[in-house]
Amino acid sequence: MPGEKLRVLFLCTGNSARSQMAEALLRAISRGRIEVASAGSDPRPEIHPLAVDVMSRAHGLDLAGQIPKSWDRFAGERFGYVITLCARAAERCPVFPGDPERIQWHFDDPAEAEGTNAERRRVFERTATEIMARLRIWLALPRQREALRED
Repeated sequence: MPGEKLRVLFLCTGNSARSQMAEALLRAISRGRIEVASAGSDPRPEIHPLAVDVMSRAHGLDLAGQIPKSWDRFAGERFGYVITLCARAAERCPVFPGDPERIQWHFDDPAEAEGTNAERRRVFERTATEIMARLRIWLALPRQREALRED
């Protein structure tokens, strides 16, 4: 609707890494012009510490105000886009009112990475970089460009 902010919901399974990073990145690069949230089918108790660390060090973003949430919390809300970040979330994604555009992007879950702390950190960094690249392409589309346009 004209004059309303574009609303985007990112979904994954645990809502502790990928979707939290996507939420923070989109909020930052849209400079608040897009309303963004994230949730999961089976939310973890907390955001993964490496997600918090990588977002802070590599992107200057503080995830302190974000917490893992169940997608049930958003039942009945309207979104322009519902973007799933893994196949499991896409398969189980609930229906949201208003017929939002559903998009599936797949990113491996960095929380499942194995190896040393440094190796695992690199997986989180790569995931954040890949999400940022996908967001930049998505934001170049006409509807998103319009949402970012300053009046």
